[in-house]
Amino acid sequence: MRELWIAFILGVVEGLTEFAPISSTGHMIIVDDLLLQSKNYFSSEVANSFKIVIQLGSILAVVIVFKNRFKQLLLPSDAPKGQKRLSFTHIIIGLIPAGVLGILFEDVIDAHLFSVKTVVIGLIAGAILMMLADWKAKRQTAIQSIDQLTIKQAFLIGLFQCLSLWPGFSRSGSTISGGVILGISHRTAADFTFIMAVPIMLGASLISLKDHWAYFQWNALPFFICGFISAFVFALISIRFFLVLIDKIKLTPFALYRMVIAGIISLTFL
Repeated sequence: MRELWIAFILGVVEGLTEFAPISSTGHMIIVDDLLLQSKNYFSSEVANSFKIVIQLGSILAVVIVFKNRFKQLLLPSDAPKGQKRLSFTHIIIGLIPAGVLGILFEDVIDAHLFSVKTVVIGLIAGAILMMLADWKAKRQTAIQSIDQLTIKQAFLIGLFQCLSLWPGFSRSGSTISGGVILGISHRTAADFTFIMAVPIMLGASLISLKDHWAYFQWNALPFFICGFISAFVFALISIRFFLVLIDKIKLTPFALYRMVIAGIISLTFL
């Protein structure tokens, strides 16, 4: 029963934080290492496999929320003639920068950037970028629909996504901030961020799944299922709530929250 409770809590944390601009990595450090200590119950191989499974739950939630948009991407011929619409070209162009850097520097990132100190740095740096984005947003006209995005803007948002390769920076925090700085509304930047996250997260998860397949154990199946379901349900709630909230409160409250999390981690682990 203890194992299922750990799976549920970690799934909740993953679901609530994966797509909000608050760093799921930072929260996992606090909840798992400080409160649950799941490493005392499961081998590192099973724990790594579990992280892949709950991330897939979060990805499924995005697909559900944006199902109509993904349908449009898959069936571009349904668009009225001459109407501008977000395409897979925008998504691919946006993915290229972080995808290339991630492949080239994967070993360096894994070996040198996954530490408590680097996560704290990422949390603080990301918070500063988010506050800068809110300040910048007050001084320019915003694009209000992802169908208005240009290929150039998609690529530039992709460049901002490269910052998320630093643990603690947050994929959504970096890309939403980048979009806002480029003159895109907070909600539109969030929509593009979530849609763009699906292929890159799904690809990375499937590769990791293949690499860790040998470590999946039948006796851990209830653990995986519980975590997957809780991650999916709470990601669904989190995404819908965030998309309603983001245009109202902007990014600064999330940035201040990140500062608090950075302080908690620093006082506890450093």
